[in-house]
Amino acid sequence: MAGESSEERARSICLAQLAMAPRSRAQLESALARREIDPGIGASVLDRLAAVGLVDDAAFAAELVRTRARDRGLARPALRRELRATGVGAEDAATALAAVADDDELEIARRLVARRLSSTTVTDPVVLTRRLVGMLARKGHSASTSYRVVREALLERALDGAALEHAALGEAALDDGVPGAAHGG
Repeated sequence: MAGESSEERARSICLAQLAMAPRSRAQLESALARREIDPGIGASVLDRLAAVGLVDDAAFAAELVRTRARDRGLARPALRRELRATGVGAEDAATALAAVADDDELEIARRLVARRLSSTTVTDPVVLTRRLVGMLARKGHSASTSYRVVREALLERALDGAALEHAALGEAALDDGVPGAAHGG
């Protein structure tokens, strides 16, 4: 990049970073520092990019919260850690996290547990509870939410299993020639 000014180089670095994925201002500052761009020039370039809407920590935080909650099932504590790691300010982080309601978190946890239950072969309720609660904890869900959701899911699974068992017993009775069972009388 011969003949390129420090300002042009800083702008190129920022645009290349933003082309790969959305970035917070702090992440872009870090990328510029790694490339040994003068902090004053970097700040000037970032200010101009912010003025045209390419660098917006509030929008970045809102999008990160929305996608990580939806795609990864993360709860507010885990989302808060991710926002902090990307350098988003406390005010922007709080605003973004406020978009996740308690009911949303509960529904996210239920979907995670349902998805895991649909693919598990573990039948021991103690082992299953430990694994499901652990999974939810790693995603930032509170212990109370985790145990509540797992308990509900296992109860529902047990009731579904009992209904299937009951239906199977009814079919067996029909097959065994129980008088009147096949004809409802």
